[in-house]
Amino acid sequence: MIITHAELQVNPAKVEEFLVEIRTLIAASKQEEGNVDYTLKRDVENPNHFTMIEIWKDMDAVQSHNTSAHFQAFVGKAKEFLAGPLSARMFNGEELKLS
Repeated sequence: MIITHAELQVNPAKVEEFLVEIRTLIAASKQEEGNVDYTLKRDVENPNHFTMIEIWKDMDAVQSHNTSAHFQAFVGKAKEFLAGPLSARMFNGEELKLS
């Protein structure tokens, strides 16, 4: 499994517009083959900072998502409401054996 944390800093004046656009992205992404979960979280200390937590079956599912029409449409509109660059980190979802 692949887990992605995408950090989004939203312009305070554009939060409502962002939420409308992100709902469409979330709904479509959850329908994709290989999607396990796709959830938006809001920072408790900075209400204009959001984290999208994505869980995908494998890298093929991630790559398919990144080229999907709904993801590309969101990316194309993102500059209208983001206050900074989108930052994403990917994690291997396999549990580490520490013993």
